[in-house]
Amino acid sequence: QVQLVESGGGLVQSGDSLRPSCGASSIELDYYAIGWFRQVPGGEREGIACFGSADRDVVYLDSAKGRFTVYRDNAQNTINLEMTNLTPEITAVYYCGAALRCSPRPVYFRSWGPGTQVTVSS
Repeated sequence: QVQLVESGGGLVQSGDSLRPSCGASSIELDYYAIGWFRQVPGGEREGIACFGSADRDVVYLDSAKGRFTVYRDNAQNTINLEMTNLTPEITAVYYCGAALRCSPRPVYFRSWGPGTQVTVSS
């Protein structure tokens, strides 16, 4: 079981930036792809972006392309989701998960962090 911990969520205003982080051990980050997902109450978990040794960085969500980037911080042992020019539609709980390969589908992810709330006010 991969131990993942999200941090860096919060309350921001439209147009602001935020950078949630997903922490794990360096060995786990070398082995697993880490995906970022979001979920609103009553909704399904939706794939946003993913970073893996084989897949590198990929952004799945069309509305996030050009505004979000995903990258690994080796000094902190985190996979970060850099989000810019935020809008209220982004508001959700953000989760990171571990999988053998990147995918926008949550079914392939075997471990999840507890989530971090991201709220964007207008």
